[in-house]
Parts: sequence; structure tokens; C-alpha cells
Amino acid sequence: MNEPEVVTFTVPPGTAGARADKLLAEQAAGVSRTRLKRAFDAGQVTQNGAVIAARKKVGPGDVLRAELLLESFEAAPVARAIPLNIVFEDADIVVVNKAAGMVTHPGSGTGEDTLVHALLYHCKNALSSVGAPLRPGIVHRLDKETSGLLIVAKNDAAHHQLAAAFSSRTLYKRYLALVTGAPARDSGSCKAPIFRHATQRTKMAVTEKGRAAHTDWRVRQRFGHAATLVECVIHTGRTHQIRVHLSHLKHPLLGDHTYGYKANRLPQITVPRVMLHAAELRLKHPLSGEELQFAAPLPEDFNHLMAELADFR
Repeated sequence: MNEPEVVTFTVPPGTAGARADKLLAEQAAGVSRTRLKRAFDAGQVTQNGAVIAARKKVGPGDVLRAELLLESFEAAPVARAIPLNIVFEDADIVVVNKAAGMVTHPGSGTGEDTLVHALLYHCKNALSSVGAPLRPGIVHRLDKETSGLLIVAKNDAAHHQLAAAFSSRTLYKRYLALVTGAPARDSGSCKAPIFRHATQRTKMAVTEKGRAAHTDWRVRQRFGHAATLVECVIHTGRTHQIRVHLSHLKHPLLGDHTYGYKANRLPQITVPRVMLHAAELRLKHPLSGEELQFAAPLPEDFNHLMAELADFR
């Protein structure tokens, strides 16, 4: 019998009075509402160690833990020999420059070619058990089409410390995005709250009832009125945050049809994917406390597309 998938989540500041089921639904992105409901119904969700109901209100600092039974179609992933671009590795963590097109962890409809499958092989199955069995070692994730830096825990102590750092927003994460159009200003901040879309459950949306979200952005390069290379620093970690915020500002990411990109804006240009890249990561080592900084150069598809867009300057 497969062991349940365990999700542990420390409620961040600014979420006083939020419902447990809504917070967990956002934290466990990709987990079906049916599985979450079943966990609550079975008494498998706790707040600071005490079993709670789905509608229970929680506050900052509370630790939520959910044991999610696997669906019949799900099985623990096995190691696969898939090439990885390892930026850094020690006994506690691995930092990977994830390729665009690679799914971070298994889920409904994924194959045996996710980052988790590759990491299990590379690390000889020595990954944190906190997210097991489907997400061993995974502390945060990048969307399938997003390239760039992702940090993975090799043991439970590192995992818990990294999760706390993400919850307390002490990590620095910088992204590069190619967006549609030309922002009127050279920089700005977007603090529009985000929550799951009311009817399209795979999407997120700006809504007054959403959770606090903060993205700072700055223009790096303009391509006439056609497109702009924008640098984004995120201070919160909402699902699809940069994609939702840039779309909210009327500058959806190139290739992001989910959030408003229209191919007819650039009919002579082929956009290969959602053009988002996790370019820089700064943090303290989860166990030693050493200051770490990692950078990932723009991938080839980014540079190729920017070369094509240069004609619009």
C-alpha cells in the first residue's frame, strides 16, 4: 500500500482568519479538491497537531499538516536517468537550473520524466521525505514552461528550514520575463491580491478576496512597442504570481495564452513557450547559515527570440 503524500505548511503573515482548506488548496497546487476534501473528512489535516475541519480559521505561524492519500492512478515515482543542469550541490541541498518543458513533480497526466524522477536518480534516492511519495525534496516549484533556478532538499532538516524561509519571505528570487507591449514606466510594483479563479480551477486571478501578493518589476530592454524584457522580484510566492500580475498590468507574458497573450500581436514571430526564467536566487544555507547566491543565464530560446524582436526597436 502506498504511503500518503504529506503537505506541511506554515501560515505566513497577513493571513489571519483565512480558511484552512483554501490555504492548503493554494499551497498544494496540483492536488485535486477531492483529495483535499477526503483528507479533511478523514481527520487527516491538523493545525498545530490538532485535527481540524476544512472551514477552520487559521492564523500566521500556525502549522498545517495534511496527509493526502494517493489516487488510484498515482504511484510513487522511480529514479530515471534524465540529464540535469546542477548549479550547486552539497549534503543538504541541490540547486538545479531547470529546463523549460520539464514538469517539477508527478501529478495527474504527467509521465516519468519529471524533475523528481531525474533527482531521484541523481541523488540515489537521497531526498527529503517531507513531500514523499510524489514530491520528495520539493520545497517550491516552477511551472512546466518556466526555466531557471529551483532548490531541492536532500534531507528533512534542510526541507523544514527551507520551507520556513519561503514562508517568512527571507529568500530573494529574481525572474526575467518577456512581456507583450511597452510599459509606460520603467519600473513599478504590483500588490494586487491573488487567489484561485472562481470557475477555471487551473488558473489564478486577481481578486479582492485573494491573498496578499507583491511583485516589483523593472524594464531591462525594450523592443519598440512590440515587447519588453522585464525583471521581476517577487516578495510572495503565490501560484502563477508573475504571470497573473503582468497580465493584470495589461502586459501578459509572451506565449502565455492562459493569461491573455494573443499570438496575432506578433504574427511574424514564433514564441516557443511562456517566456519566464528564474534568473537569480539568494538565501542562507538551511543548516550552515552561509549566504548563498546563484544565477542562471538566459536560455537559448530566450536569446533567440530576443534576437528576432530586435527588429522592432
